[in-house]
Amino acid sequence: MSRAGVRWLRFTLLSGEWRLCCWCNRWCAEAPLNALFTRVSRLGDGPFWYALIACLPLLAGSDGALAAVHMAVTGALTAVLYRWLKHWTRRPRPFRQHAGIVAHIPPLDEFSFPSGHTLHAVSFSTVALAWLPWLWPLLLPFTALVAVSRVMLGLHYPSDVLVAIALGCGIGQAVLALTPYS
Repeated sequence: MSRAGVRWLRFTLLSGEWRLCCWCNRWCAEAPLNALFTRVSRLGDGPFWYALIACLPLLAGSDGALAAVHMAVTGALTAVLYRWLKHWTRRPRPFRQHAGIVAHIPPLDEFSFPSGHTLHAVSFSTVALAWLPWLWPLLLPFTALVAVSRVMLGLHYPSDVLVAIALGCGIGQAVLALTPYS
């Protein structure tokens, strides 16, 4: 593909992503949706995951304890990775680049790429569901809502979330592959 073709493709993809962000952000201005996505996002900051890690040994005995250890290792790895990626890419958040997008809640850090909330949610869910598949009715909807909330609240582009999903799956699978797992 020529340079002009690459520039056109990049412009087309970025403008489409911006339009999707604006649409989602305006939709989230509705009070019930804003309240839902704000609560989900705040729970995804850590409280939901910390509570789950603490409860797993009580809910599932030794398998729960091993899942909790795997989740703690996963959390440490994802924290290091996402901080490094944010520092390296320095992608501005949508609300900082586009006047039509409002941050419905304040961000936890300055940069957008990748979504740390989504990265943690997907990696934690990957590990937890490998150990305890019966948790899927809780974890899959919550993880999906965390991912969607980040775009709806004006804090991330869809590509930030999609890359975080891929990285989260990969990290979760890597932790499971590199450590004892039954």
